[in-house]
Amino acid sequence: MKAQTNYTMLCDFYELTMANGYFQSPMRDQITYFDVFFRDVPDGGGFAIAAGLEQVIDYIQNLRFDEEDIAYLRGKGCFQEEFLDYLRTFKFTGDIWAVPEGTPIFPREPILTVRAPAIQAQFIETYLLLCLNHQSLIATKANRIVRAAEGRPISEFGSRRAQGAEGAILGARAAYIAGCTGTACVQADRDYQVPATGTMAHSWVQMFDDEYTAFKTYCELYPNNATLLVDTYNVLKSGVPNAIRAFKEVLLPKGITKCAIRLDSGDLTYLSKNARKMLDDAGLTECKIVASNSLDEYLIRDLLQQGAQLDAFGVGERLITSKSTPVFGGVYKLVAVEDENGVVQPKIKISENPEKVTVPHFKKVYRLYDNETGNAFVDVLCVHDEEIDDSKDLELFDPRYNWKRKTFTNFHSRNLQEPIFLGGKLVYQSPSIQDIQSYCAGQIDLLWDEVKRFENPHTYYVDLSPKLWQIRQDLLNKKRF
Repeated sequence: MKAQTNYTMLCDFYELTMANGYFQSPMRDQITYFDVFFRDVPDGGGFAIAAGLEQVIDYIQNLRFDEEDIAYLRGKGCFQEEFLDYLRTFKFTGDIWAVPEGTPIFPREPILTVRAPAIQAQFIETYLLLCLNHQSLIATKANRIVRAAEGRPISEFGSRRAQGAEGAILGARAAYIAGCTGTACVQADRDYQVPATGTMAHSWVQMFDDEYTAFKTYCELYPNNATLLVDTYNVLKSGVPNAIRAFKEVLLPKGITKCAIRLDSGDLTYLSKNARKMLDDAGLTECKIVASNSLDEYLIRDLLQQGAQLDAFGVGERLITSKSTPVFGGVYKLVAVEDENGVVQPKIKISENPEKVTVPHFKKVYRLYDNETGNAFVDVLCVHDEEIDDSKDLELFDPRYNWKRKTFTNFHSRNLQEPIFLGGKLVYQSPSIQDIQSYCAGQIDLLWDEVKRFENPHTYYVDLSPKLWQIRQDLLNKKRF
């Protein structure tokens, strides 16, 4: 586990100016409710994967303003001195509920809900979005790549192309959650137990007088983990033959048959087919072929459809940056406040863009599973005081179409959000990253194959309970702009 870092000042400036304003108004201690949700699945996919909760927890536990922070804020000349004094003892005292990391998630549903005094709830917006947007984006992309490989291992190779140090380290963490088998990033292994793997660079081969000596030396040093990079000079004329010679002369006399070659350039289908034949003809049938070189889910899928003889992949820049869709787009919106009597009052944001009209109120998120297949088929947003009775038929409304309603039968349900903080106290035990990865794979298995298509996936519905639908309609009809 990485040592906690104080990121209190990693916030948008308006969070501080609003906090200063709330502090000087009757809204200072008013309880508010905010939802984190997203509007579109990256790459036009059918679902996303929640990740980043562990870093949210670290952030909340470590919130504090030190004297250097307060001196900096005083120097801005726009904050009341009493507000700066208040910041000296600032801490989070509210409640947070969230879906567990590794959960498949869908647009418009709250993946994290905050209940806290206005100053606190508003202040944590930036960092919560930073954590959840980044890691959910990379986890979503990584899982697409993992599924394209059809069971072949994917290693994350992207540190040198990542958007900064945290992008590399936490991106590797998110990729592992989504199904990658390891990373080239050593710090991700040290801090988050993501298995670090690696072989050699072309420079290793170039350092020696000849390719064979480079391979032989590497096999002698790492006989139990010998993966040789065979494209420094010529894959089929020298790289594969020299690898075969080194394997036979160094590994086989020791009884070691586990080995691999890596292709990092050229026509990977053509080269892998020929390399496979050469290895098999040499009796090295257990030798694996690994491919890298700017891969993504579409390239991997095409390679396998073309019959490429590849056993594993290293994927770098297109994974760690989610190059095809580099922004997750999660948002943080006010959905309710509590009045002086503790009654929750729903709030709605109305926009000329229908996709930006929010779903108001303090809510629960249920996932419904078909009793015959076990597959998830719809998520339900309902008011916080509602319970779903699995023994009864359930009528739901589609929030995108006011006229559309459906009735569901023969299902069982699960409340997706779990309490993380209650009264400022951590009540959630973060699972190991291996358990999160296993949970993620199991939850994806419960989705219909049609939802998992890369192109034109089936729309997984996120519907409203009749009660919540009516509340939303009433607020829309009042036209409170």
